[in-house]
Amino acid sequence: MAVAEPAVTSPVQVMTGGRPGGTRGSRRDRGGVAYLFLTPWLIGAIGLTVAPMVVSLYLSFTDYDLFNDPQWVGLANYREMFTGDRRYLQAVGVTLRYVVVSVPLKLLLALAVALLLHSLRGRGQAFYRSAFYAPSLLGASVGLALAWRSIFDRGGPVAGALGVFGIDTPSWVDDPGYALWAIVLLSAWQFGAPMVIFLAGLQQIPPDLLDAASVDGAGWWRRLVSVVLPMLSPVLFFNLVLETIHAFQAFTQAFVVSSGRGGPADSTLFYTLYLYERGFADFRMGYASAMAWVLLVAIAVITAVLFRTSRLWVFYGDEGSRR
Repeated sequence: MAVAEPAVTSPVQVMTGGRPGGTRGSRRDRGGVAYLFLTPWLIGAIGLTVAPMVVSLYLSFTDYDLFNDPQWVGLANYREMFTGDRRYLQAVGVTLRYVVVSVPLKLLLALAVALLLHSLRGRGQAFYRSAFYAPSLLGASVGLALAWRSIFDRGGPVAGALGVFGIDTPSWVDDPGYALWAIVLLSAWQFGAPMVIFLAGLQQIPPDLLDAASVDGAGWWRRLVSVVLPMLSPVLFFNLVLETIHAFQAFTQAFVVSSGRGGPADSTLFYTLYLYERGFADFRMGYASAMAWVLLVAIAVITAVLFRTSRLWVFYGDEGSRR
């Protein structure tokens, strides 16, 4: 008498009610389970991101002071920004100068230090990597900005160090010609995050390529230009996009260093600082919403341009080593 063997049920069949995993119904069931697990994220994304963006877009076409009902004004906020607000254009110019100077300087320092740390061997390697990354752990904190302000203020360490060499400088944070540079140096000093990413990219470069270049007589500069930088171009592109976006969103440093006033003669009037001023000091939330959407579109366009031009200098795989 033959005894029937028990049917083996797979986990997929258990989840899908015993139906074979390849049926259309089982795929629908698995999709339902996936959306069930995604529900908390979807609720958060809609409630905390999508819905506020839609409301902000609506407010950008209104006159809203946070206390009374919004009044529809159409494109009046946008027309005022580009034609009747001198400080808005000043904020745009200050922000662009900050981005153009701080981002390349920060990436250059990060790459230089990453190359130096990558060449180190021995027990001190981990210590130096941690030490150079430490400033980035502080982030854009108020305490760090206050300390930076005192360093560059009149009678601070910077003025004292330059005074030893007979260089008399005014208070950097109170002089229109120096205030922006103080914030640029603060941004460049926190190069730890892109440095770590550069280190990870350097470790992925095959040593055989560098050895072959050395055998062919290439010096360190030639190896850097012809091998290291092309192989590192995807990482460089990644850091460039992230740091550009972060630079356009800079706020805390300028707010604290300039005491929330945009610095002397609006020399540190960053875009986000002016947005905050119009929204929460002047209670023109509709105007501030319009500024936020212009910033969003500007960052999206600049990011798209970076991606479009990346095909000219970013190389993947062995393509970089053949350049």
